[in-house]
Amino acid sequence: QVQLVESGGGSVQAGGPLRLSCVASGDDFSTYCLAWFRRAPGEGRTWIGRILTNGDTRYAAPVKNRFTIARNNVKKTLYLQMNNLSPGETAVYYCATDLRCDGIYNNFGQGTEVTDST
Repeated sequence: QVQLVESGGGSVQAGGPLRLSCVASGDDFSTYCLAWFRRAPGEGRTWIGRILTNGDTRYAAPVKNRFTIARNNVKKTLYLQMNNLSPGETAVYYCATDLRCDGIYNNFGQGTEVTDST
């Protein structure tokens, strides 16, 4: 199973940017799709967006035009660039693999926490 390790979380002021990273183990990173999720305090895990093997991306409505997902297949790393963060986006952020690119995510990292410092 692919091991995923997120990093880059921390305390950020409302309106500020933050970039998260997710490093994957194994040698076949370029062959599967990936996504980001988040879990706000007291809520369930929600899908933020995904990236296909060809780099095509799609986002949930609340983050569209503010968040950007990218991947570097050489570094086996997934990124989430977040801009104009709001206090309500305090959450633990997770990356996940979709090995068949069929929208089924069954492997998540341990998450990285983003909190509001305002």
